[in-house]
Order: sequence, then C-alpha cells, then structure tokens
Amino acid sequence: MKWKKIGRILIIDKNLEDAYIGKLGNLLKEHNVDTIAKITGINGKMRKPSVQVLAGSKSTETIHKENGCLFKLDISKVMWSKGNTTERMRIANLVRDGEVIVDMFAGIGYFSIPIAFHSNPQKVYSIEINPESYFYLNKNIYLNKINHRSNKNWGHDVIKPILGDSALITPNISADRILMGYVKTTHNFLAPAVNSINSGGIIHYHETVPEKLMDTRPIKRIKKAAEDREVEILGNKIIKRYSPGVVHCVVDARIL
Repeated sequence: MKWKKIGRILIIDKNLEDAYIGKLGNLLKEHNVDTIAKITGINGKMRKPSVQVLAGSKSTETIHKENGCLFKLDISKVMWSKGNTTERMRIANLVRDGEVIVDMFAGIGYFSIPIAFHSNPQKVYSIEINPESYFYLNKNIYLNKINHRSNKNWGHDVIKPILGDSALITPNISADRILMGYVKTTHNFLAPAVNSINSGGIIHYHETVPEKLMDTRPIKRIKKAAEDREVEILGNKIIKRYSPGVVHCVVDARIL
C-alpha cells in the first residue's frame, strides 16, 4: 500500500482507496493515527491540496516532527513533501555561522526552521506569498522556540517571516545563501536571486526537468541569469522522481 504519515494523519494513495475501504478502522490503529485521508488534486498557483477524509477525525490539522523540528500544518491548505526530508537536513548542515540567508519560497518553514534550529545563521529572511502557508510559518517559528533561542546568540530574532512576492523582495537583501525550493517556474526567479547574492555566495536552485536534460538545462539557466558574473557549480543532485522521465533536482551554484 502506498501511504505517507504526516503527524497524526495517514494519507493513502487516491488510486488504492477501494482496496482498503473496509480496513480503514484497522489502519487507524495499526499506524496510530487520528485521521485517514486522500489527496485528490493540487490546485492553483498556491498549490492548495484537495483533501477527502476517509476515516477517523475530520480535522486535517496536525503537528509533524522531522529532524527534531516540529511543523504544524493543515493538509487541506498547504503541502508537505516527505521526499525532501534529506535535502532539508543537508542544507541545514551546510550553513556556516553568521550567514545571512534568503528562503525565497519558505512555505511553512520547510527549510528555514531546520536551518535556524540546527545551525547558527545571523538572519534568515523567510519569504512566502501564500497567506495560509505564512500563517503556519509563524506558528512553527513559535512552536520551535526559534527566536527565543536565537536571541541568546545574536540579540535579535533570527528568522524574519515576510509575506509577499520573493521576486520583488529578494533583490533588496544582501544574502550569503539563497534557497529556491520551488519547482516548475523557479527559473523565473533566478534574476532576483542573482541580484541579491553576495560575491562567493551560494544559490540552491530547484527545478523539475527531463532527466536527460538534468546536467544541462538548469545550469544554462543559472549562467544566463548570472550574466557576466562567474558561476561555479558545486553539485547537481536528484531529490526525487517527479513523474515518468522527469526529476526534481537541486543545483548548488556559487556566484562570484
């Protein structure tokens, strides 16, 4: 059975509902969850899930724990990708003391929270355009006591949540590291990222791309956006399979 557990909610594959319709009560006990649901679609620019509760509590809000961090979310309002778990921790481990970071697509804090929790950045600008994701971003900053802990090190709140368009906000910040953890149209935001990044800074650029173009298209797009600035490719890895023949990859690029 294809399923994923998010906090106290079990999400089953929408194509397998009929096979397990008489066993949902057992699944609640077996997986120690309150709710069983399926996601029937992802809608609009904000990528809002359509959710149908199949068994248990009607509540679609939960608290999920990952890499020691707590994430409060409502699966009917925001997305959660368990396939990015390793990548979120990889980035947190790369951050050096005192860095200024821009998280251009912060969501509910997928990257910002682990970075502030496990590393020691001077500032994380967490930009999110979706008001519902922004609501949970603020909840999760509080839930993990991020700014309470960081005030002891820096004397100020480390995570600054910003509701708005990252294409407009990012160029006004001088960053040592920029996270572009979005897919499909991420390349449209490369120019603002390049305008923000300090010399020697690193951009983590995500893209969904045909696997045969993975080693060429994302890199060409970064170099085009960089114009006359030198680009050093530090890595290019697959995060997960997105669809047949298409991968979600991340390119680590140093901009000089």
